[in-house]
Amino acid sequence: MNTRRDLLMMAGAAGARAWAANDKVNVAIVGVGSRGGNHVGDFTRRQDLNLAAVCDVDTGQTERAVQRYEKARNVKPKVYQDLRKLYEDKDVDAVIICTPNHWHALATIWACQAGKDVYVEKPVSYNPFEGERMVAAARRYNRMVQGGMQRRSLTHKKRAIELLRQGYIGDVYMGRGLCYKRRQSIGHKPDGPAPPGVDWDLFLGAAPLRPFNPNRFRYNWHWFWDTGNGDIGNQGIHELDFARWGLNKPGNPKTVYSGGGKYVYDDDQETPNTQTAVYDYGDCMLTFEVRGLPTGAESEMELRGENFIGNLFYGSKGYMVVEDSNFKTFLGDKREPGEAMKIVEPRQDENTAHVTNFLDAVRSRRQRDLVAEVREAAISADLVHMANISYRTGRKLILEPGAATRFAGDEEANRLLTRHPYRSPYVVS
Repeated sequence: MNTRRDLLMMAGAAGARAWAANDKVNVAIVGVGSRGGNHVGDFTRRQDLNLAAVCDVDTGQTERAVQRYEKARNVKPKVYQDLRKLYEDKDVDAVIICTPNHWHALATIWACQAGKDVYVEKPVSYNPFEGERMVAAARRYNRMVQGGMQRRSLTHKKRAIELLRQGYIGDVYMGRGLCYKRRQSIGHKPDGPAPPGVDWDLFLGAAPLRPFNPNRFRYNWHWFWDTGNGDIGNQGIHELDFARWGLNKPGNPKTVYSGGGKYVYDDDQETPNTQTAVYDYGDCMLTFEVRGLPTGAESEMELRGENFIGNLFYGSKGYMVVEDSNFKTFLGDKREPGEAMKIVEPRQDENTAHVTNFLDAVRSRRQRDLVAEVREAAISADLVHMANISYRTGRKLILEPGAATRFAGDEEANRLLTRHPYRSPYVVS
Protein backbone atom coordinates (compact mmCIF):
# COMPACT_ATOMS: atom_id res chain seq x y z
CA MET A 1 0.00 0.00 0.00
CA ASN A 2 1.45 3.37 -0.96
CA THR A 3 2.11 6.26 1.41
CA ARG A 4 -0.77 8.40 0.14
CA ARG A 5 -3.33 5.72 0.89
CA ASP A 6 -1.71 5.03 4.27
CA LEU A 7 -2.30 8.66 5.16
CA LEU A 8 -5.89 8.53 3.91
CA MET A 9 -6.54 5.42 5.95
CA MET A 10 -5.04 6.88 9.10
CA ALA A 11 -7.01 10.08 8.61
CA GLY A 12 -10.21 8.09 8.22
CA ALA A 13 -9.52 6.06 11.35
CA ALA A 14 -8.61 9.16 13.35
CA GLY A 15 -11.82 10.82 12.21
CA ALA A 16 -14.04 7.93 13.31
CA ARG A 17 -17.12 9.22 15.03
CA ALA A 18 -19.75 8.00 17.43
CA TRP A 19 -23.06 7.94 15.60
CA ALA A 20 -26.42 8.75 17.10
CA ALA A 21 -29.41 6.75 15.89
CA ASN A 22 -30.89 9.72 14.01
CA ASP A 23 -27.66 11.16 12.54
CA LYS A 24 -27.77 11.69 8.79
CA VAL A 25 -25.03 9.95 6.82
CA ASN A 26 -23.28 11.91 4.07
CA VAL A 27 -23.34 9.58 1.07
CA ALA A 28 -21.76 9.82 -2.38
CA ILE A 29 -22.78 7.78 -5.43
CA VAL A 30 -20.06 6.52 -7.77
CA GLY A 31 -21.65 5.82 -11.13
CA VAL A 32 -24.96 7.63 -11.67
CA GLY A 33 -26.22 5.98 -14.82
CA SER A 34 -29.10 3.49 -14.77
CA ARG A 35 -28.51 1.81 -11.39
CA GLY A 36 -26.98 4.85 -9.73
CA GLY A 37 -29.85 6.93 -11.09
CA ASN A 38 -32.25 4.66 -9.22
CA HIS A 39 -30.40 5.48 -6.00
CA VAL A 40 -30.53 9.20 -6.77
CA GLY A 41 -34.30 8.92 -7.14
CA ASP A 42 -34.56 6.99 -3.88
CA PHE A 43 -32.38 9.52 -2.06
CA THR A 44 -34.60 12.43 -3.08
CA ARG A 45 -37.26 10.86 -0.80
CA ARG A 46 -35.06 9.78 2.11
CA GLN A 47 -34.57 11.89 5.24
CA ASP A 48 -31.86 9.74 6.90
CA LEU A 49 -29.00 10.70 4.58
CA ASN A 50 -27.59 13.55 2.56
CA LEU A 51 -26.46 13.06 -1.02
CA ALA A 52 -23.14 14.82 -0.56
CA ALA A 53 -21.57 14.09 -3.97
CA VAL A 54 -21.96 12.29 -7.28
CA CYS A 55 -19.18 10.85 -9.41
CA ASP A 56 -19.13 9.43 -12.94
CA VAL A 57 -16.66 9.13 -15.81
CA ASP A 58 -19.40 10.72 -17.95
CA THR A 59 -19.98 14.37 -17.03
CA GLY A 60 -23.38 14.28 -18.72
CA GLN A 61 -24.54 11.69 -16.19
CA THR A 62 -23.42 13.74 -13.18
CA GLU A 63 -25.09 16.84 -14.60
CA ARG A 64 -28.42 15.03 -14.88
CA ALA A 65 -28.08 13.52 -11.39
CA VAL A 66 -27.35 16.90 -9.79
CA GLN A 67 -30.29 18.53 -11.56
CA ARG A 68 -32.64 15.78 -10.40
CA TYR A 69 -31.56 15.94 -6.77
CA GLU A 70 -31.40 19.73 -6.63
CA LYS A 71 -34.91 20.02 -8.08
CA ALA A 72 -36.30 17.67 -5.42
CA ARG A 73 -34.31 18.84 -2.38
CA ASN A 74 -32.97 22.28 -3.26
CA VAL A 75 -29.47 21.01 -2.47
CA LYS A 76 -26.68 20.68 -5.01
CA PRO A 77 -24.31 17.73 -4.45
CA LYS A 78 -20.61 18.08 -5.21
CA VAL A 79 -19.46 16.69 -8.55
CA TYR A 80 -16.44 14.50 -9.33
CA GLN A 81 -15.32 12.66 -12.46
CA ASP A 82 -12.50 10.69 -10.82
CA LEU A 83 -13.40 8.66 -7.74
CA ARG A 84 -9.88 9.12 -6.36
CA LYS A 85 -10.61 12.81 -5.91
CA LEU A 86 -13.96 12.01 -4.34
CA TYR A 87 -12.32 9.74 -1.78
CA GLU A 88 -10.19 12.66 -0.56
CA ASP A 89 -13.39 14.50 0.43
CA LYS A 90 -13.60 14.34 4.23
CA ASP A 91 -17.27 15.36 4.16
CA VAL A 92 -18.23 11.99 2.65
CA ASP A 93 -18.96 9.20 5.15
CA ALA A 94 -20.04 6.44 2.79
CA VAL A 95 -20.20 5.62 -0.92
CA ILE A 96 -22.67 3.73 -3.10
CA ILE A 97 -20.74 2.05 -5.93
CA CYS A 98 -22.76 1.56 -9.13
CA THR A 99 -19.92 1.23 -11.61
CA PRO A 100 -19.50 -1.61 -14.12
CA ASN A 101 -18.46 -4.90 -12.49
CA HIS A 102 -14.76 -4.58 -13.30
CA TRP A 103 -14.52 -1.45 -11.10
CA HIS A 104 -16.32 -2.85 -8.03
CA ALA A 105 -13.26 -4.18 -6.22
CA LEU A 106 -10.87 -1.29 -6.70
CA ALA A 107 -13.56 1.29 -5.96
CA THR A 108 -14.38 -0.59 -2.74
CA ILE A 109 -10.79 -1.13 -1.63
CA TRP A 110 -9.80 2.49 -2.24
CA ALA A 111 -12.89 3.66 -0.35
CA CYS A 112 -12.04 1.45 2.63
CA GLN A 113 -8.48 2.80 2.63
CA ALA A 114 -9.90 6.33 2.65
CA GLY A 115 -12.08 5.58 5.68
CA LYS A 116 -15.39 5.35 3.82
CA ASP A 117 -18.09 2.72 4.34
CA VAL A 118 -19.31 1.07 1.17
CA TYR A 119 -22.50 -0.20 -0.43
CA VAL A 120 -21.38 -1.95 -3.64
CA GLU A 121 -23.80 -3.20 -6.27
CA LYS A 122 -23.98 -6.78 -7.50
CA PRO A 123 -22.02 -8.81 -8.21
CA VAL A 124 -19.66 -7.42 -5.61
CA SER A 125 -16.62 -8.81 -7.42
CA TYR A 126 -15.51 -9.18 -11.02
CA ASN A 127 -13.49 -12.31 -10.17
CA PRO A 128 -12.78 -14.43 -7.05
CA PHE A 129 -9.39 -12.85 -6.34
CA GLU A 130 -10.99 -9.41 -6.20
CA GLY A 131 -13.68 -10.67 -3.82
CA GLU A 132 -10.97 -11.92 -1.46
CA ARG A 133 -9.20 -8.56 -1.53
CA MET A 134 -12.45 -6.69 -0.86
CA VAL A 135 -13.14 -8.83 2.21
CA ALA A 136 -9.57 -8.27 3.41
CA ALA A 137 -9.92 -4.50 3.00
CA ALA A 138 -13.22 -4.42 4.91
CA ARG A 139 -11.58 -6.30 7.79
CA ARG A 140 -8.30 -4.39 7.81
CA TYR A 141 -9.88 -0.93 7.86
CA ASN A 142 -12.96 -1.91 9.90
CA ARG A 143 -15.37 -0.71 7.25
CA MET A 144 -19.02 -1.59 6.76
CA VAL A 145 -19.26 -3.09 3.26
CA GLN A 146 -22.71 -4.15 2.04
CA GLY A 147 -23.36 -6.06 -1.18
CA GLY A 148 -26.28 -4.84 -3.29
CA MET A 149 -28.30 -8.03 -2.84
CA GLN A 150 -31.46 -6.09 -1.99
CA ARG A 151 -33.73 -9.13 -2.36
CA ARG A 152 -32.37 -10.27 1.02
CA SER A 153 -34.20 -7.32 2.59
CA LEU A 154 -37.63 -8.01 1.07
CA THR A 155 -40.18 -9.16 3.66
CA HIS A 156 -41.74 -11.98 1.63
CA LYS A 157 -38.32 -13.39 0.70
CA LYS A 158 -37.19 -13.38 4.32
CA ARG A 159 -40.38 -15.25 5.23
CA ALA A 160 -39.69 -17.79 2.49
CA ILE A 161 -36.26 -18.44 4.03
CA GLU A 162 -37.84 -18.87 7.46
CA LEU A 163 -40.15 -21.56 6.09
CA LEU A 164 -37.28 -23.39 4.39
CA ARG A 165 -35.32 -23.35 7.66
CA GLN A 166 -38.35 -24.66 9.55
CA GLY A 167 -38.66 -27.64 7.18
CA TYR A 168 -41.98 -26.50 5.74
CA ILE A 169 -41.32 -28.35 2.47
CA GLY A 170 -39.21 -31.01 4.18
CA ASP A 171 -35.57 -31.75 3.47
CA VAL A 172 -34.57 -29.51 0.56
CA TYR A 173 -32.67 -31.51 -2.02
CA MET A 174 -32.59 -29.07 -4.93
CA GLY A 175 -32.67 -25.36 -5.65
CA ARG A 176 -33.15 -23.86 -9.11
CA GLY A 177 -32.37 -20.29 -10.07
CA LEU A 178 -33.97 -18.96 -13.26
CA CYS A 179 -32.92 -15.94 -15.27
CA TYR A 180 -35.20 -16.01 -18.29
CA LYS A 181 -34.77 -12.37 -19.19
CA ARG A 182 -35.34 -11.40 -22.80
CA ARG A 183 -32.34 -9.72 -24.38
CA GLN A 184 -32.23 -8.28 -27.89
CA SER A 185 -29.18 -8.53 -30.12
CA ILE A 186 -26.66 -5.71 -29.66
CA GLY A 187 -25.61 -5.94 -33.32
CA HIS A 188 -22.25 -4.81 -34.65
CA LYS A 189 -20.90 -1.30 -34.05
CA PRO A 190 -17.64 0.26 -35.24
CA ASP A 191 -14.95 1.77 -33.02
CA GLY A 192 -14.84 5.54 -32.83
CA PRO A 193 -14.12 8.53 -30.61
CA ALA A 194 -15.49 8.61 -27.07
CA PRO A 195 -18.45 10.98 -26.60
CA PRO A 196 -17.66 14.47 -25.24
CA GLY A 197 -17.34 14.44 -21.46
CA VAL A 198 -16.46 10.74 -21.22
CA ASP A 199 -13.09 9.70 -19.73
CA TRP A 200 -12.70 6.43 -21.62
CA ASP A 201 -9.37 5.51 -20.01
CA LEU A 202 -10.93 5.86 -16.57
CA PHE A 203 -13.97 3.84 -17.65
CA LEU A 204 -11.72 0.96 -18.76
CA GLY A 205 -9.72 1.03 -15.53
CA ALA A 206 -7.94 -2.29 -15.07
CA ALA A 207 -9.34 -3.69 -18.33
CA PRO A 208 -7.18 -3.79 -21.47
CA LEU A 209 -6.90 -0.51 -23.34
CA ARG A 210 -9.21 -0.68 -26.36
CA PRO A 211 -10.66 1.93 -28.70
CA PHE A 212 -14.02 3.32 -27.69
CA ASN A 213 -16.96 1.30 -28.96
CA PRO A 214 -20.59 2.08 -28.04
CA ASN A 215 -21.26 -1.65 -27.61
CA ARG A 216 -18.65 -1.76 -24.85
CA PHE A 217 -20.11 1.23 -23.06
CA ARG A 218 -23.56 1.87 -21.57
CA TYR A 219 -25.11 -1.33 -20.22
CA ASN A 220 -23.73 -3.54 -23.01
CA TRP A 221 -20.42 -3.75 -21.14
CA HIS A 222 -22.15 -6.66 -19.33
CA TRP A 223 -21.67 -8.83 -22.44
CA PHE A 224 -17.86 -8.55 -22.73
CA TRP A 225 -15.40 -10.54 -20.62
CA ASP A 226 -13.14 -7.49 -20.09
CA THR A 227 -15.76 -5.67 -18.04
CA GLY A 228 -18.75 -7.92 -17.32
CA ASN A 229 -19.82 -11.43 -16.34
CA GLY A 230 -22.74 -12.09 -18.68
CA ASP A 231 -26.35 -12.30 -17.54
CA ILE A 232 -25.52 -14.89 -14.89
CA GLY A 233 -23.56 -12.07 -13.21
CA ASN A 234 -26.09 -9.38 -14.08
CA GLN A 235 -29.67 -10.37 -13.30
CA GLY A 236 -28.67 -13.91 -12.43
CA ILE A 237 -26.60 -13.15 -9.34
CA HIS A 238 -29.77 -12.15 -7.47
CA GLU A 239 -31.30 -15.59 -8.01
CA LEU A 240 -28.02 -17.43 -7.42
CA ASP A 241 -27.57 -15.63 -4.11
CA PHE A 242 -31.12 -16.42 -3.04
CA ALA A 243 -30.78 -20.06 -4.09
CA ARG A 244 -27.64 -20.49 -1.99
CA TRP A 245 -29.33 -18.70 0.92
CA GLY A 246 -32.35 -20.95 0.62
CA LEU A 247 -30.19 -24.09 0.54
CA ASN A 248 -28.35 -22.77 3.63
CA LYS A 249 -24.90 -23.29 2.13
CA PRO A 250 -22.27 -20.99 3.68
CA GLY A 251 -19.45 -22.06 1.36
CA ASN A 252 -18.54 -23.41 -2.05
CA PRO A 253 -20.00 -26.51 -3.71
CA LYS A 254 -17.92 -29.62 -4.34
CA THR A 255 -18.13 -29.41 -8.13
CA VAL A 256 -19.49 -27.13 -10.84
CA TYR A 257 -20.23 -27.61 -14.52
CA SER A 258 -21.59 -24.99 -16.89
CA GLY A 259 -22.36 -25.15 -20.59
CA GLY A 260 -24.27 -23.22 -23.21
CA GLY A 261 -23.46 -20.69 -25.88
CA LYS A 262 -24.39 -17.55 -27.74
CA TYR A 263 -27.12 -18.81 -30.02
CA VAL A 264 -29.21 -17.28 -32.84
CA TYR A 265 -27.53 -13.83 -32.83
CA ASP A 266 -24.57 -12.73 -34.93
CA ASP A 267 -23.32 -9.70 -33.03
CA ASP A 268 -20.49 -8.32 -30.89
CA GLN A 269 -21.54 -10.04 -27.64
CA GLU A 270 -18.95 -12.40 -26.10
CA THR A 271 -20.85 -13.88 -23.14
CA PRO A 272 -23.47 -16.63 -23.60
CA ASN A 273 -27.16 -15.80 -24.02
CA THR A 274 -28.08 -19.37 -23.06
CA GLN A 275 -26.29 -20.99 -20.12
CA THR A 276 -26.89 -23.75 -17.59
CA ALA A 277 -24.80 -24.34 -14.46
CA VAL A 278 -24.97 -27.30 -12.07
CA TYR A 279 -23.48 -27.08 -8.57
CA ASP A 280 -23.12 -30.22 -6.44
CA TYR A 281 -23.02 -29.68 -2.67
CA GLY A 282 -23.01 -33.36 -1.80
CA ASP A 283 -26.33 -33.48 0.05
CA CYS A 284 -28.21 -31.28 -2.44
CA MET A 285 -27.77 -29.59 -5.79
CA LEU A 286 -28.24 -26.13 -7.22
CA THR A 287 -28.96 -25.52 -10.88
CA PHE A 288 -29.05 -22.22 -12.68
CA GLU A 289 -30.35 -21.30 -16.11
CA VAL A 290 -29.88 -18.20 -18.26
CA ARG A 291 -32.08 -17.73 -21.31
CA GLY A 292 -32.00 -14.44 -23.18
CA LEU A 293 -34.03 -15.77 -26.11
CA PRO A 294 -37.81 -16.40 -26.26
CA THR A 295 -38.83 -19.04 -23.72
CA GLY A 296 -41.66 -20.19 -21.50
CA ALA A 297 -42.40 -20.28 -17.79
CA GLU A 298 -41.58 -22.93 -15.19
CA SER A 299 -43.99 -24.45 -12.66
CA GLU A 300 -46.22 -21.78 -11.06
CA MET A 301 -44.06 -18.80 -12.05
CA GLU A 302 -45.94 -15.76 -13.30
CA LEU A 303 -45.32 -13.82 -16.49
CA ARG A 304 -43.52 -10.49 -16.05
CA GLY A 305 -43.55 -9.01 -19.53
CA GLU A 306 -41.27 -11.32 -21.48
CA ASN A 307 -39.40 -12.43 -18.37
CA PHE A 308 -39.52 -15.29 -15.89
CA ILE A 309 -37.12 -14.66 -13.02
CA GLY A 310 -36.99 -16.38 -9.66
CA ASN A 311 -36.24 -19.54 -7.68
CA LEU A 312 -37.69 -22.98 -7.15
CA PHE A 313 -36.94 -25.16 -4.13
CA TYR A 314 -37.79 -28.86 -4.00
CA GLY A 315 -38.12 -30.76 -0.72
CA SER A 316 -39.28 -34.11 0.60
CA LYS A 317 -42.71 -32.65 1.50
CA GLY A 318 -43.33 -30.25 -1.37
CA TYR A 319 -41.88 -27.34 -3.30
CA MET A 320 -41.67 -23.56 -3.19
CA VAL A 321 -41.77 -20.92 -5.92
CA VAL A 322 -40.15 -17.57 -5.06
CA GLU A 323 -40.36 -14.48 -7.26
CA ASP A 324 -39.72 -10.79 -6.67
CA SER A 325 -43.46 -10.25 -6.27
CA ASN A 326 -44.49 -13.27 -4.17
CA PHE A 327 -43.80 -16.79 -2.99
CA LYS A 328 -46.03 -19.86 -3.07
CA THR A 329 -45.76 -23.37 -1.67
CA PHE A 330 -47.28 -26.66 -2.79
CA LEU A 331 -47.38 -29.64 -0.47
CA GLY A 332 -47.58 -33.41 -0.91
CA ASP A 333 -47.86 -35.53 -4.00
CA LYS A 334 -51.10 -33.75 -4.91
CA ARG A 335 -49.36 -30.36 -4.75
CA GLU A 336 -51.93 -28.81 -2.42
CA PRO A 337 -51.45 -25.03 -2.02
CA GLY A 338 -49.67 -24.09 1.21
CA GLU A 339 -48.47 -20.81 2.71
CA ALA A 340 -48.04 -17.95 0.25
CA MET A 341 -47.18 -14.29 0.51
CA LYS A 342 -47.14 -11.29 -1.81
CA ILE A 343 -44.60 -8.50 -1.75
CA VAL A 344 -45.09 -6.01 1.06
CA GLU A 345 -42.75 -3.22 -0.04
CA PRO A 346 -43.82 -0.85 -2.86
CA ARG A 347 -42.06 -1.95 -6.04
CA GLN A 348 -40.41 1.44 -6.61
CA ASP A 349 -38.85 1.28 -3.14
CA GLU A 350 -37.31 -2.21 -3.18
CA ASN A 351 -33.91 -0.69 -2.35
CA THR A 352 -35.13 1.25 0.67
CA ALA A 353 -34.89 -1.48 3.31
CA HIS A 354 -31.49 -2.65 2.05
CA VAL A 355 -29.99 0.86 2.13
CA THR A 356 -31.56 1.41 5.56
CA ASN A 357 -29.84 -1.76 6.80
CA PHE A 358 -26.54 -0.41 5.49
CA LEU A 359 -26.99 2.97 7.16
CA ASP A 360 -27.94 1.29 10.44
CA ALA A 361 -24.67 -0.67 10.32
CA VAL A 362 -22.72 2.50 9.52
CA ARG A 363 -24.05 3.93 12.77
CA SER A 364 -23.71 0.76 14.89
CA ARG A 365 -20.23 -0.16 13.52
CA ARG A 366 -21.20 -3.85 13.67
CA GLN A 367 -20.48 -5.86 10.53
CA ARG A 368 -22.85 -8.59 11.72
CA ASP A 369 -25.76 -6.15 11.34
CA LEU A 370 -25.39 -6.19 7.54
CA VAL A 371 -27.77 -8.59 5.79
CA ALA A 372 -25.44 -8.90 2.77
CA GLU A 373 -22.00 -8.26 4.26
CA VAL A 374 -19.23 -8.36 1.67
CA ARG A 375 -18.01 -11.85 2.64
CA GLU A 376 -21.49 -13.31 2.17
CA ALA A 377 -21.94 -11.42 -1.10
CA ALA A 378 -18.52 -12.57 -2.35
CA ILE A 379 -19.40 -16.25 -1.78
CA SER A 380 -22.46 -15.84 -4.01
CA ALA A 381 -20.49 -13.88 -6.61
CA ASP A 382 -18.03 -16.75 -6.79
CA LEU A 383 -20.87 -19.00 -7.97
CA VAL A 384 -21.09 -16.71 -11.00
CA HIS A 385 -17.36 -16.80 -11.57
CA MET A 386 -16.89 -20.55 -11.22
CA ALA A 387 -19.77 -21.17 -13.65
CA ASN A 388 -18.23 -18.81 -16.20
CA ILE A 389 -14.81 -20.42 -15.73
CA SER A 390 -16.33 -23.86 -16.33
CA TYR A 391 -18.11 -22.49 -19.41
CA ARG A 392 -14.91 -20.94 -20.78
CA THR A 393 -12.73 -24.00 -20.14
CA GLY A 394 -15.44 -26.40 -21.29
CA ARG A 395 -15.21 -28.85 -18.42
CA LYS A 396 -16.44 -29.81 -14.99
CA LEU A 397 -14.42 -28.27 -12.17
CA ILE A 398 -13.66 -29.69 -8.74
CA LEU A 399 -13.40 -27.20 -5.88
CA GLU A 400 -10.59 -27.55 -3.36
CA PRO A 401 -11.75 -27.69 0.29
CA GLY A 402 -11.41 -24.43 2.22
CA ALA A 403 -12.81 -20.93 2.24
CA ALA A 404 -10.93 -19.68 -0.84
CA THR A 405 -12.16 -20.52 -4.32
CA ARG A 406 -9.56 -22.76 -5.96
CA PHE A 407 -9.88 -25.63 -8.44
CA ALA A 408 -8.19 -28.96 -7.83
CA GLY A 409 -5.53 -29.87 -10.37
CA ASP A 410 -6.60 -27.36 -13.03
CA GLU A 411 -4.02 -24.68 -13.77
CA GLU A 412 -5.98 -23.19 -16.66
CA ALA A 413 -9.11 -22.75 -14.56
CA ASN A 414 -7.15 -21.30 -11.63
CA ARG A 415 -5.56 -18.75 -13.94
CA LEU A 416 -9.06 -17.38 -14.64
CA LEU A 417 -9.59 -16.64 -10.94
CA THR A 418 -7.99 -13.25 -11.48
CA ARG A 419 -7.08 -10.82 -14.28
CA HIS A 420 -3.83 -11.15 -16.23
CA PRO A 421 -2.55 -8.47 -16.25
CA TYR A 422 -4.11 -5.54 -14.40
CA ARG A 423 -3.56 -2.32 -16.35
CA SER A 424 -1.56 0.18 -14.30
CA PRO A 425 -2.40 2.17 -12.24
CA TYR A 426 -5.71 0.30 -11.74
CA VAL A 427 -4.19 -2.68 -9.97
CA VAL A 428 -6.00 -4.79 -7.36
CA SER A 429 -3.43 -6.21 -4.96
